[in-house]
Amino acid sequence: MNTALIMDYLSSLRGNNNREWYHANKDAYKKANAEFEKLLQTLILEIGKFDGSILHNNPKDLTFKIVRDTRFSHDKSPYLPAFRAHISAKGKLPVPVGYYLMIKPGNHSFLGGGLFADMFKDATTMIRNYISQNGEEWESIIHNPDFETYFTVQGTALKNVPAGYEKQHPQADYLKFKSWYLEYPLQDEDVKDADTFPVKAAELFRIMKPFNDYLNKALADFQMPAR
Repeated sequence: MNTALIMDYLSSLRGNNNREWYHANKDAYKKANAEFEKLLQTLILEIGKFDGSILHNNPKDLTFKIVRDTRFSHDKSPYLPAFRAHISAKGKLPVPVGYYLMIKPGNHSFLGGGLFADMFKDATTMIRNYISQNGEEWESIIHNPDFETYFTVQGTALKNVPAGYEKQHPQADYLKFKSWYLEYPLQDEDVKDADTFPVKAAELFRIMKPFNDYLNKALADFQMPAR
């Protein structure tokens, strides 16, 4: 597994973000992508030591395309110079929530967890309801010393507590959220160290697991909208 090769390819793509360069260097992409899939397989095995629900996954099914949808963007560069994956019991679907990895040179890589998408109104309502009814468990998770060392809950949020919830609720600030997620930033050198990176990443994913478990309990009856 050569994570430096992944970083080198993505750095080159960032500096040559055009279709001509991409197609002329398709072999380089295939080699970098193969290394990324090896990394994912290693991560699956490491995460599987504490979360067996993800062991059935095939790395190829967990990755996202690097081709960008530029229809509604001012940035018309055709590619996102990053490799991304979501590892959960149902693969890369946003629910159930799982373990997210983005490798993007320039110290923009990160490990993530939780619900990033805020367009699923049913999911937002389910989590709000669960937090409102299970606030003590929520607080015990997000204020665990190990958790606080590495993570702070982030997400898009309303200015006010939404209708139907107590404005003075102990978790009022979190009831304003429409998404609840975690990000742990990675330096380029962290990613390039192929010997230590998967173990370090898996340890951080282990620390975030109770947060993911909590959200997944809230989302137990969630159904992905039909396309």
